[in-house]
Amino acid sequence: MPLITNKIQKSGQAVSDERQLQALVEVLDCISSHGNLQELFHDLASRLRRLVSFDTLYVSLHDSVRDVMRVSIVETMTPVTISVGLETSQDESPSAVAWQTQQITVLDDVAHETRFPTATRAFRESGFRRVSLFPLTTTKRKLGAVGFGRKDDIDYKESELKLLQRAVAEVALAVDNHLRSQEVISYEKQLEQERDRAFLLLEITNALVRNLELDELFKNISASLRRIMHHDYAALILPDTEDTLRLYAVDFFQGSGLIHPDLRFAREGSLAGRAFNSGNPVLVSRLQAAEYPGEAAKMLAAEGLKSACCLPLVNRERTVGVLTVASRTETAFSVEHANLLLQVANQVAIAVDNALAFREIAELKEKLAEEKSYLEDEIRTTFNFDEIIGESTGLREVLTQVQTVAPTDAAVLILGETGTGKELIARAIHRLSRRSERALIKINCSAIPTGLLESELFGHERGAFTGAIAQKVGRLELANKGTIFLDEVGDIPLELQPKLLRVLQESEFERLGSSRTIHVDVRLVAATNRDLAKMVADNQFRSDLYYRLRVFPILVPPVRERKSDIPLLVHYFTQKYARQLGRKIKRIPQPAMDALCNWHWPGNIREMENFIERAVILSQGPALEVPVKELKEPTRHNADESEGTLQSTERDYILRILKETKGLISGPNGAAAKLGLKRTTLQGKMRKLGISRRDVLFQDEG
Repeated sequence: MPLITNKIQKSGQAVSDERQLQALVEVLDCISSHGNLQELFHDLASRLRRLVSFDTLYVSLHDSVRDVMRVSIVETMTPVTISVGLETSQDESPSAVAWQTQQITVLDDVAHETRFPTATRAFRESGFRRVSLFPLTTTKRKLGAVGFGRKDDIDYKESELKLLQRAVAEVALAVDNHLRSQEVISYEKQLEQERDRAFLLLEITNALVRNLELDELFKNISASLRRIMHHDYAALILPDTEDTLRLYAVDFFQGSGLIHPDLRFAREGSLAGRAFNSGNPVLVSRLQAAEYPGEAAKMLAAEGLKSACCLPLVNRERTVGVLTVASRTETAFSVEHANLLLQVANQVAIAVDNALAFREIAELKEKLAEEKSYLEDEIRTTFNFDEIIGESTGLREVLTQVQTVAPTDAAVLILGETGTGKELIARAIHRLSRRSERALIKINCSAIPTGLLESELFGHERGAFTGAIAQKVGRLELANKGTIFLDEVGDIPLELQPKLLRVLQESEFERLGSSRTIHVDVRLVAATNRDLAKMVADNQFRSDLYYRLRVFPILVPPVRERKSDIPLLVHYFTQKYARQLGRKIKRIPQPAMDALCNWHWPGNIREMENFIERAVILSQGPALEVPVKELKEPTRHNADESEGTLQSTERDYILRILKETKGLISGPNGAAAKLGLKRTTLQGKMRKLGISRRDVLFQDEG
């Protein structure tokens, strides 16, 4: 039998309003008189049975960590298979349906139900013929579901369903309070444990954050460790070659000098080597030469050291070194010591990795400066008018506007559909400006997560937020004396827009985590395919920033308005990819060119470039083999041809591509790639044209 949601059969004598009210009063009395959930539901079940027939009541709660439904309470009059702790996945749980949909869910005929094999098996073994499930929900969160199992096949009356629904709704608050109290207890225990660990590790943490030089860093680490636990020897060991390790720093109380910094030894046969290779701590209670025959272990024994603990320093799943402590006393380090040292090692690993990174940064600084100069030269020579193909009136008007505004410092807002070449226009503006000798810095505002965009734009100081382990120079600072190009500027979050506006008006800002004001001289060029004016009207974009951006707007026409440029673009892309793929394509058949010119190119130049690249790949001879079938409009059934518009044509074409990809939008084989569009752009077009996945499925069924 199919799953029936909110099925309320009105049959028989309804429970009177007075009896319902009395029942709810009793439910409230249960809640107020029982602090224990098991006792509450035991009492509740006995009271409800006087008014409504059922054999078993059970509570199934959602576990958000494991994403399963788990039975927490069972109240039954007869033995049942359902037991506390029974877990079912979302796909196999009718309780999940009630929890997700927030609707009463009824299994009419358990014997023939096939959708939930795990749950229905338990229901059948328990003798249930019908199960009704009610969402267990408060005004603040969805908790799970309460199920009522019956061994007869009689439907609940409408009044009975309403009574059970109201009773479950009243009980939900008690369940929520119980769960929250358990969460508080668990949280308080966790806080207590973390506080104890924090006191022990605080001194080491302070030592780590004060130093970037490895020598000074290790001295502070060893001194702090000695106050936490006694040891005679401590060493920081780093990888040297593939087979050897190097003793980078040593703190040895009354050592003879046999073990010293810069000592190199084989990984094989050493304590540190075993920790480094395995990524696990090595705890040695009695140092024996037979177990560790390497020279390093022999040196430790010669110095009188009898027990040791080696901790791998692992940061971001990469072992950067080993921290070793040793003692002249046997069994000096317990498992508890090892666990504590492991926490220390986790912090030390980050500090060591940072110190090594800063050293590398200093060495690479000059090289990066040379690479920056090279990249700037490459930008100046690669991106210019030579890649802006076309002779149409619309394109010439755009290039005239570029030549007019480029020598100024005015902000430029480039508008146009996706794939029209807005970035090329931005690069042309920079190349023709007085800032062409400096950098053009690009940032795609839609490609960077909201939480990171502010850091990318303005930079941050070390420690400004979790994960900010080093100072970062923002893109605006890198663009000083040059140009910054903000692509997809309409995707900048509202909370960042005032800070960007300040840069445009005052030419100053502060890095995250810093109070120092940085002054910059940048020229802003922005681009978007969104309707910023409408976003302003909808309070999704600040009006003052909008008017500051569009000092000089340039509208890049779509390909469908540049019909005369299509042959030039086709020839350009054909030769470009023919050279790349080693093909010799000498001509383009006229029927193919006609089809290309007649297509409206919803993805514009980006779609055309991808399409021509595919055609070049398919071409085996001197003629370009264009897959013309992909450019034909689908036949429209049951529609007046006179009503055909560009939007309806575009809608049909997108639907056809979605059907070919079976509804897949993103990825190399998705509809967005086939259309030459970004995933977000295609999704926007689908919303605008009223296309949903249901439309694609309906097409498939038709």
